[in-house]
Amino acid sequence: MRRLACGVLAAMAMVWLQGCATGPGFSQLVGERYFLTRLDTHPVIIISVDGRSSILSTQYVEPGLRLMVLQGPPGGAGISALETFELQVKPCMRYYIVAVKTSPLDSNFKPQVDFMQPLAGC
Repeated sequence: MRRLACGVLAAMAMVWLQGCATGPGFSQLVGERYFLTRLDTHPVIIISVDGRSSILSTQYVEPGLRLMVLQGPPGGAGISALETFELQVKPCMRYYIVAVKTSPLDSNFKPQVDFMQPLAGC
């Protein structure tokens, strides 16, 4: 019985610590499409946010003005362009960021927020 209580307390501590890892009011930046029917949008890779790079597919950021470096999909020559994108991030939101291309063969793109979604439990 005592071993079970220790296990439950350890599990509760892990959940509590994970909830604190992102902190109150943090938001998420995701380089994926939300609306799959728009043929001119493509997923992006978030290279860095405010000069800090990460290998995570979802970036956790504080609210405020954020400067991102995004890598778009490759064009016809197989080259991927980089673009900077400023975004005023609101607290407790998930932002789906995409590349809008005029032609599938073009490497250049325009970054855009595809969708904003409130985070549950925030």
